[in-house]
Amino acid sequence: MKRIMIVGQPGSGKSSLARALGELTDLPVIHIDKIHWQPGWVERSKAEKTRLCREAEQGERWIFEGGHSATWESRLARADMLIWIDRPMSLRMWRVLRRAFLGLGQTRPDMADGCPERLSSLPEFIGFIWATRKSGAAKIAQLARRAPTGCGVVHLHSDGRWRPSSRSLMTRRILRARDHTSSFSRCGHSRSITA
Repeated sequence: MKRIMIVGQPGSGKSSLARALGELTDLPVIHIDKIHWQPGWVERSKAEKTRLCREAEQGERWIFEGGHSATWESRLARADMLIWIDRPMSLRMWRVLRRAFLGLGQTRPDMADGCPERLSSLPEFIGFIWATRKSGAAKIAQLARRAPTGCGVVHLHSDGRWRPSSRSLMTRRILRARDHTSSFSRCGHSRSITA
């Protein structure tokens, strides 16, 4: 297992899971927010994001978490495992609000330098989460169905009690599942893990 792709809607826990898996596997972690944003909350152009994602995808080893769906297909083609974190919208909203308030003025480790948490962008981000609640999940489900032979698919869903960490039972179960997921994806099924 050299390349793991993690997808999920905002607030699902992609960055936390990527960090935990990175600690356990020693795979380098690529956070999409570091590609998406430049210091001072300046968004990169779509072309620049695509170029940077494609460069990162060419690495021999990685855990790549996050969006920029324009590059999902090429990323998936190189991945050994796809992890889809599928959490309820209410939990995701709570996590986004909690993250913003608790980290106010601080830059998260998965965010570009010079992009501290701020409340001014929350209404727009909450609106985005609401507007894409169904379309985002459908897009990810389609991606999981298109996983190539040899790319295991793990669909994580729970009641929200799971906290990703390098010591958690869930994180270790994901790593154990990697040995079995190839046969699932070849049969058109995903391995589903519930916390």
